[in-house]
Amino acid sequence: MIYLDYQATTPLAPEAREAMLRWLGGPDSDSFGNPHSPHRMGRMAAAAVEAAREKIAALFPSGGRLIFTSGATEAINLAIRGSGGDGPIAVSAIEHAAVLDTAQALGRAHVLDVDSEGLCDPAQGLPAGTRLACVMQFNNEIGTIQSTAEWCAKAKEAGALYLCDAVQAYGKLAIADADMIAVSAHKLHGPKGVGALWVRDGVELAEQQTGGGQEGGLRSGTLSPALIAGFGAAAALAQESMEMDAAHVETLWARARELFDGWTLNGSADCRWHGNLNIRRDGLDVARLMSDCREVMFSAGSACASGSGRPSHVLKAIGLSDREAKSSIRLGFGRYTTLDEIERAAQQINAAAKEQGL
Repeated sequence: MIYLDYQATTPLAPEAREAMLRWLGGPDSDSFGNPHSPHRMGRMAAAAVEAAREKIAALFPSGGRLIFTSGATEAINLAIRGSGGDGPIAVSAIEHAAVLDTAQALGRAHVLDVDSEGLCDPAQGLPAGTRLACVMQFNNEIGTIQSTAEWCAKAKEAGALYLCDAVQAYGKLAIADADMIAVSAHKLHGPKGVGALWVRDGVELAEQQTGGGQEGGLRSGTLSPALIAGFGAAAALAQESMEMDAAHVETLWARARELFDGWTLNGSADCRWHGNLNIRRDGLDVARLMSDCREVMFSAGSACASGSGRPSHVLKAIGLSDREAKSSIRLGFGRYTTLDEIERAAQQINAAAKEQGL
């Protein structure tokens, strides 16, 4: 199989897997302790958690604290719901559903426009009394990289907090300056089931998940040393290999653009993470294409919404018709993708499209 769905999830790095194994200990080991227990095994597990926390925090701005969660969705909910207030929540039109749906559920969403390339212009106004602005660092469907520094400054001028969904950017780009930043381990070759919310010093949040208050009184629940150790190893590896990974992605992008000549690119070609290729062919039956290319793992859109049957809200926001949005595919690649895989995938996808008369 050829895996080209890196925006949905990434392969677990061998280094992350190795880091996890010790903390999956059986009854004969000394490494299955609860990290919140005061005895020796508990303290050992807690030390592993804190060692990983340092590695993960090293990729964030200075002057903040890291709260472990079950993933980015929980982190985003903690940030939006926990930051309080009753003013508008300004969200870009192409935010992940975890942001859009949470703001809408609270009844205070103000949607910020994006242009045809998927760029959210910081010159547009925020409504009076805005308490929180949410503009992601780069988009999971079309890879668009936003002007996060300008959005952070704009929120500050308006007296609002700025939340950045950096799920796709973390471990690939320098992380945006913000008041709160949400990330997820499995998007940078770590395990599924663990993420984090970075909170700037001085920003106060209200607890949303009550219980033992294990994470600084803000997030209750027993932490998993195994998942967190894997997260830490993946973060450390990403920091070491960031430049090399980016260069590899540029090579893959250049070749993919050649191989998919004749397809229309969705979103900006320049202000974009080049590990994301979202393209379309008018009249393409994507369901048939995916059935005909079973060896190639790619997406018809966000993995979170791919089963809904609805056109992508991201592609609609950049001006595509329902028909154009439904004739689009997303290819995602990264560290472990080879040029040969890109070439074989392109051959199969192009051949299948040709069978449809395209």
